[in-house]
Amino acid sequence: MNEILTRIDGVVNAISGVLYMPWVPMFLIVAGLFFTFRTKLIQIRLLPESLRVVMEKPKTSGGISSFGALMVSTASRVGTGNIVGVSTAICLGGYGAVFWMWITAILGGASAFIESTLAQVYKRKDKKGHSYGGPSYYMESALGQRWLGVIFAVIIILTYAVGYNMLASYNLQSAFAGFSFYGDHTAFVIGLILAILFAICVLGGAHRLTKVTGALVPIMGVFYVIIAIVVVVMHANLIPGVFKNIFVSAFDFPAIFGGFTGSCMMQGIKRGLYSNEAGMGSAPNAAATADVSHPAKQGLVQMLSVFIDTLLICTATALMCLCSGVLPTEEAAGAPYVQAALQSSLGNFGPIFIAVSMALFAFTTLIGNYYYCEGCLRFIFKRTPSHAFMTGFRLIAAVIVLLGAMLSMSLAWDTADLFQALMVIINIPVILILGNTAVKTLKDYMAQRKEGKDPHFKAANIGLKQETDYWN
Repeated sequence: MNEILTRIDGVVNAISGVLYMPWVPMFLIVAGLFFTFRTKLIQIRLLPESLRVVMEKPKTSGGISSFGALMVSTASRVGTGNIVGVSTAICLGGYGAVFWMWITAILGGASAFIESTLAQVYKRKDKKGHSYGGPSYYMESALGQRWLGVIFAVIIILTYAVGYNMLASYNLQSAFAGFSFYGDHTAFVIGLILAILFAICVLGGAHRLTKVTGALVPIMGVFYVIIAIVVVVMHANLIPGVFKNIFVSAFDFPAIFGGFTGSCMMQGIKRGLYSNEAGMGSAPNAAATADVSHPAKQGLVQMLSVFIDTLLICTATALMCLCSGVLPTEEAAGAPYVQAALQSSLGNFGPIFIAVSMALFAFTTLIGNYYYCEGCLRFIFKRTPSHAFMTGFRLIAAVIVLLGAMLSMSLAWDTADLFQALMVIINIPVILILGNTAVKTLKDYMAQRKEGKDPHFKAANIGLKQETDYWN
């Protein structure tokens, strides 16, 4: 069995290598720079505006607020990747990986605005008056390429129900590997418990997901950041040296290009993408559900989500580890490095806290990931699938969670890397083609704000000729 899994990992890693050298990094950086220029540095210029908009109530009673949609997308972003992903990037890529994670997030903020604004412009209305949408819908409506939307929907399902959920399950069980009770069957037991809890949640229906994630994500995120700050303050004398190492390592070009696949740049880009998902086309599925008066509002909110994830929580993990005085090594990649860093600062409480945090992060990641899959199924079948089909799909998704806990580290990460790369390869060219619509939408929003109005969008304001469910 192990030999078969090793061969599978070899194939997955080979395909992933082709996509990442150089297509995925090139697409992300070029698109991020292009949209940053077109939106006139929206990430900095309109950051205060995004903080204001996120607190707005839904336009209609019973609708999903910007904050609610933000929590759904953040549930999948803020997960085990913020702990284990950052640790893995540092241990395998060095200090400089942190810098390239920052770059991915800063440039990705502009891409996140574009894709989420497009999702709002082309969103659909269901029989109950609720909105839904995402990249598949703007591929169909704006490009007139339904076949491409179907392919993208399938890849999203593979990415989130398979790649990301298996990885979240693996990462959780790995957090318990350092405890004395961990044995040959512990991974199976942890995977089984997680799969059962996941099944109970998703079998209750997708509408419960927003409530669950909305309650757990802010609490666990704030508490985790507080602990990280405490550790950093305890080792404040090490902060200047840590930042020096981050920047020096980030620009060690001979090391970067001498072994690019394992370099700080590649590790930072891969783990930054896994963490914030900017440009992948995932968050727009949640953004389309928000009940807002102007598409640009949700674009700003989703841009904020990227910063919360990478510039706040991932940075908290990185500084907590690097300021602990514990040196990163390849052997400690993943949860062991984070736990060792916390144990050196907080004693035995450290590993226990990480295990509990991982449990919360993994659970919200799983249900946040699953949220995207139901919308994709509805697009593929042009309707909501039958109850029997959805029950079967949810049970299969739960089994995948169980299987993920028993994978090897390399196969879990390589599978997730492959599927997320496929999403980038499709979505980035599409938003580059359609980006002008989002830029016009932003200009319309800013024009109304300058007039002192609460912006309300009409498709005719930007010369949009396609029929839309909301904005005509």
